[in-house]
Amino acid sequence: METEILARIQFAFTIAYHYIYPPLSIGLGLLMVIFEGLYLKTRNKQYEVLTRFWLKIFAITFGIGVATGIIMEFEFGTNWSVYSRYVGDIFGSALAAEGLFAFALESTFLGILIFGWNKVSPKVHFISTIGVFLGSMFSAIWIVVANSWQQTPAGYHIVGEGLNARAEVTDFWAMVFNPSSVDRIIHVWQGAFLAGAFLVLSVHAYYLLKGRYVEISQKAFKIALLVATAISLSQLVSGHSSAEGVSKNQPAKLAAMEGHYETSAPADLYLLGWVDNEVKEVTGLKVPGGLSFLVGQDLKAPVTGLDAFPKEDQPSQVNAVFQFYHIMISIGMFLIGLTLYATYLWLRGRLFDKKWLLRIFAFAVLLPQIANQAGWFAAEMGRQPWVVYGHLRTSEAFSQEVSSNQILFSLILFFIVYTLLFLLFLYSMNKKIKHGPYDEAENPDEFLKYV
Repeated sequence: METEILARIQFAFTIAYHYIYPPLSIGLGLLMVIFEGLYLKTRNKQYEVLTRFWLKIFAITFGIGVATGIIMEFEFGTNWSVYSRYVGDIFGSALAAEGLFAFALESTFLGILIFGWNKVSPKVHFISTIGVFLGSMFSAIWIVVANSWQQTPAGYHIVGEGLNARAEVTDFWAMVFNPSSVDRIIHVWQGAFLAGAFLVLSVHAYYLLKGRYVEISQKAFKIALLVATAISLSQLVSGHSSAEGVSKNQPAKLAAMEGHYETSAPADLYLLGWVDNEVKEVTGLKVPGGLSFLVGQDLKAPVTGLDAFPKEDQPSQVNAVFQFYHIMISIGMFLIGLTLYATYLWLRGRLFDKKWLLRIFAFAVLLPQIANQAGWFAAEMGRQPWVVYGHLRTSEAFSQEVSSNQILFSLILFFIVYTLLFLLFLYSMNKKIKHGPYDEAENPDEFLKYV
C-alpha cells in the first residue's frame, strides 16, 4: 500500500479513536454543572449524588482522552513533516493558546473537583466544576480553530517556496475567526453536549429498566432529556449555517456531500442514495431542487457542481463523503424525533411507562458518537485532495523519509494499544455503572477508592 494512504489511515484511526472521549468530557461537564448547580439551589442530596457519580465517569473519560491524544502530536512530526513545517506557525499559535487558556484552567480546577469535596466550600467546588467544564470547552475551541484554518485559511501569508514554504500568521484574530471556525466550533460543541447527554440518558434508562435507583434516575433522565432536546433542535440551525459556509468557501466539498456533478445547475437534496463516480450519477431518494432551496432560497438556484473543478481538485472518494454526510444528518434527525417524542410523553405524564422507549435510549448512546465521527470524516475527506485547502496537497505533505513498512508496523502497534485502552475504558465504565451512584456518596471517605 502507498505510504501516503497508510499515513492517512494511521492518522484517521488515531484521531477517530481519540474523538470518542473529548465530546463525552465536554458533554458530561455540562451535566455536572447542572446537577451541582441544582444541588446548591435546592440542597437536595440526590443532585449531589448525581454529581459525584458522573464525576467518576468524567475522570475515566478525561484520563483516557488525554492518553490517546498525545500520540497525534508525534504523528505530525514523523509522518507529516512537510505539513508540520507548513502550518507550524499557525498551529503553534493555536496550540499555545490552548495550553494557556484551556489546559491551565482545566488542570487548576480538576484536582479541586475530584479531591475537594470535603476540603472546600460547596460554592468553591461548584466554581471548580464550572472551571473544568469551561476548560474543556476552550480546548475544543483551539483544536477546531486549527482544523478550520486548514479548511478556510485566513490571516496569514506564505514565506518561502517549494518544500520550504510555510504559512506565517499576519493577523492572529483573523486566523482565529477564519470563515468556518465559528460555525464549526458551535457544531462541535453541540455534538459533544449530545454525546454527554445521551450517555446520561442511556445509563439511567438502564437503571429504570432494572428497577434500580428509580427516583434519582428519573430526575437525571429528565434533565438530560431537556439538554438533548434543546441541543438536537439547535443543531438544525448550526448545521444549516455550516452547510451555507461550505457552499461559499468549499463548493467542491458541498458538491461531493450531495453527489452534485452538473456545473451551475439546480441541485437536488438526497435523503439517502448511492453515488457512482464513474457515470456521475446518484441513485436514491431525493427532494428535487432541495439543495438549491437551502443554499439559495430558490428551487432552481444554480449550485456549483463537481464538473466545475479539474479532476485533480475533486475529492476522490465522493461516495464515501456522501455516505458519511448523510449518516450524520440521518442520525441528527432521528435524535430530534426521539427526544421530541420523549418530551411529549413527559408532558403527558407517561414518559417512564414506555419500556420500549427506555430500551431505545439505553442503546442510543452510540448514535451521537457515530454522528460525530461521520461528520468529521465527511469534513476531512471532503477537503481532499488538499490538506490546506487550495494551498498544500495531501500528496505533498507527508514525510518522504518514512517507509510504508514503518507506518504499517506502528499502525498495528497503535491498534493493539488503543484496543486495550478501549477495553479498559469499557471495563471501568461498566464497573462504575453496575456499582451504582449511592455507596460512595453516602460514605465520602470511600470515594477516593473509585477515582
